[in-house]
Amino acid sequence: MTSRQGNLLGFAASLSLLAYAYYAQVVLHLEPCPLCIFQRVGVFAVGLIFLIAAAHDPVGWARRVYASLLALSALATIGVAIRHLYIQSLPEGSVPACGASLEFMLKVFSLSEVLVKVLTGSGECAKVTWTFLGLAMPAWVLIAAVALGAYGIWINLRRQAPVLRF
Repeated sequence: MTSRQGNLLGFAASLSLLAYAYYAQVVLHLEPCPLCIFQRVGVFAVGLIFLIAAAHDPVGWARRVYASLLALSALATIGVAIRHLYIQSLPEGSVPACGASLEFMLKVFSLSEVLVKVLTGSGECAKVTWTFLGLAMPAWVLIAAVALGAYGIWINLRRQAPVLRF
């Protein structure tokens, strides 16, 4: 498999994750909390980097740049997912009450204030409304982000057989 094909596969996996998130929202009527939206943004960023890397089909040092960008965006997504899981693990009463919607906060506060408020978490982020095999959605996002990050590093840093280009 070439790095272009591998990056396209990573893009397809990211796109599949986002498609399921959309399905869960529209069909299953699971409204995403602010932390869920941030995780979606992280998965979108990973997918976008995979797509750009596939289109560029880099060689040499540029492959290391894409591997680094994929690692950073996956780590950011992992961080948000871990924070979400932490908030979900807190006992009742220790999580702040539900706050304003993300849309409202983005209109009223600066981006840095919104980030702090969202990562602090609220009651809506503590609710577990969906599980699969005993794991909540943020746990699956965490697993997917670790897998996509590791895969992105591997596919872009591994040695390849030389490709003849005409």
